[in-house]
Amino acid sequence: MKILYGVQATGNGHITRARVLAPKLAQQGIVVDYLFTGRPANKLFDMEPFGNYQVRRGLTFIVEQGQVNKLKTCFNNSLTELFRDIRQLDLSQYDLIISDFEPISAWAAWLQGKTCIGIAHQYAFNYDLPGPNIKYAMLPGTRLFAPASVPIGLHWNHFNAPILPPMINSQPVNKNLEADKILVYLPFESLDQIIKWLEPLNNYRFFVYCDIKQTKQIGHIKLCPFSREDFPADMQSSAGVIANSGFGLASEVLQSGKKLLTKPLTGQPEQRSNAAVLEHLQLADCFEDLTVEGFQAWLSKPAPQAIKYPDVATALAEWIAGNCQTPVESLCKQLWSEMEQTDL
Repeated sequence: MKILYGVQATGNGHITRARVLAPKLAQQGIVVDYLFTGRPANKLFDMEPFGNYQVRRGLTFIVEQGQVNKLKTCFNNSLTELFRDIRQLDLSQYDLIISDFEPISAWAAWLQGKTCIGIAHQYAFNYDLPGPNIKYAMLPGTRLFAPASVPIGLHWNHFNAPILPPMINSQPVNKNLEADKILVYLPFESLDQIIKWLEPLNNYRFFVYCDIKQTKQIGHIKLCPFSREDFPADMQSSAGVIANSGFGLASEVLQSGKKLLTKPLTGQPEQRSNAAVLEHLQLADCFEDLTVEGFQAWLSKPAPQAIKYPDVATALAEWIAGNCQTPVESLCKQLWSEMEQTDL
């Protein structure tokens, strides 16, 4: 079996998910070519697991000062180039297409009559979720952005729908925490604003991962360049994490048993929904403007119980290798039952 796997690369969550699924597909003897869109090739890092991958412009959004700039987003995207890339993508050599909310592979599959399995958090919005009713705001975008003939959503609860658990690597829970160490990952906020928020909190050490080339120390704030090795190590030893409301990182934080303080990206309904669901499930606290009082109230709460998610990647790879014969509903029930039987 040969597959084209399209990955939306605007944020790191989709790429991280592909890193988890890639070796499982290889173990099943499936040959996979990868296509990444939404980020320039020179901004991608640690891409060795994907071999000779392709990069296209695709679609993305521009964020400034912690919110989506709709005008710049419109001008930064080229529909002409998008349509050209969709038409020119030849899928004749592939048996199946996987799209992690990636539009070029998804639309090319639709035009060429290929089965496209959509595996992404965004496909969970096909169903009713707790919190603000943004389903009907999300559905047109979900179906138009990256249409899938077999959409598979991922979320922190199934909400009585065929939604799968998060697809992340299993990590041991580190109980040797540094009580004054806080990991910060707010890539859509201005660095000046992040420093302004953290400066008054000088009883704690903040490890802020951001788009810089070299580590820089500013008092109790350590600015760190993106790193696939250092970031998870710092997260494991920290007492808590402050991050935007992206699905992938929040899932990793929940699995590690860390406290999570999250800020939904303004103008991004998916993140607004994620924040509401986290609060509904009592898994995290949310903020719009970080205050000393809000930080202290969050930090004074006990650490949550670590959530051990089942091996979704292996189950999906085996399901794909078996030509997707099992109904998604059955796969969903199997995985959630495994999680419920796990001794946390």
